[in-house]
Amino acid sequence: MTATTGAQLQASAPPKQRRREMSDRAIMNLFIWPTLILLIAWNLFPLIYSLYLSFTDYSAIVRQPPQWVGIKNYADILTNKQMWKYFATTGRYALVTVLGQTILGFSLAVLVREKFKGSGLVTTLILIPMMLSPVVVGLFWKLMYNPGFGYFNYLLGFKSAAGAPDMLAGRFANIPVPNLALWAVALVDIWMWTPFVMLLVLSGLKAIPDYLYEAAVIDRASSWFQFWRITVPQVVPLLMIAVLFRTIEAFKSFDLVMGMTGGGPGDQTELIAVNLYRQAFLGQWRTGRASALAYIILIIIIAISNLYIRYLNKANED
Repeated sequence: MTATTGAQLQASAPPKQRRREMSDRAIMNLFIWPTLILLIAWNLFPLIYSLYLSFTDYSAIVRQPPQWVGIKNYADILTNKQMWKYFATTGRYALVTVLGQTILGFSLAVLVREKFKGSGLVTTLILIPMMLSPVVVGLFWKLMYNPGFGYFNYLLGFKSAAGAPDMLAGRFANIPVPNLALWAVALVDIWMWTPFVMLLVLSGLKAIPDYLYEAAVIDRASSWFQFWRITVPQVVPLLMIAVLFRTIEAFKSFDLVMGMTGGGPGDQTELIAVNLYRQAFLGQWRTGRASALAYIILIIIIAISNLYIRYLNKANED
């Protein structure tokens, strides 16, 4: 007895059933294709059009068509020393924030991993900062940093505004302190996004099988050995994912900085995303140059992401 193929079954099906199958497929296409077309038009068209504008001299508020200038915008950005200063500021900001979030997030995950009375409440309270809007957080910490009535200087031991540091103005006892405002904003970023790293690391810690630690105890392995040979290798993949996400977000940091300093004082907190916004809007409206800068940032983020992903794949293989 030979097996009946799917084509033979379809051919032997009644005409009404075949029409019903075709109508189901038509309904499926009717729902899927409009959505796909909308998503492609909504995402792909701005991407291609901004790439075209990056090779032109164009302003969104001037009623003139874009003028093709080739790679001039890219050359001007890459040969501008001030732009490299903004990239360096962004790099320092990303390094400090991601490193602080990684260390504190990992430490908090190890601490709250063990069950204790009120551990659920403590974990929930730790996660609150990442649930807030960055603009709200920026305004909140701007008041906290105020040298006249803010609680930050009070916690540092300064009882009055005289001689207290003005963190966001980059001054301590009326003496300018380089990058003080940048580190103040970085501290807020660390406070806000450390719970995100903690959450990912905590999920990795809870996924480690207990029998690995039981075998290590039977072999009389020390706690330090268990930490470096069991805990860390098991958590590294998720930790690298958290570091990747936070590095990308650090290069795109905008709302927190604008809410606290607006890029000042001077250009201490002029991150590259803030400068991109300043060139695209805020009186400059250099749309073509801003588009070129956006693609340079995109290329840098892609390059960094590839390095992280390559290391992550290597860690997974090991």
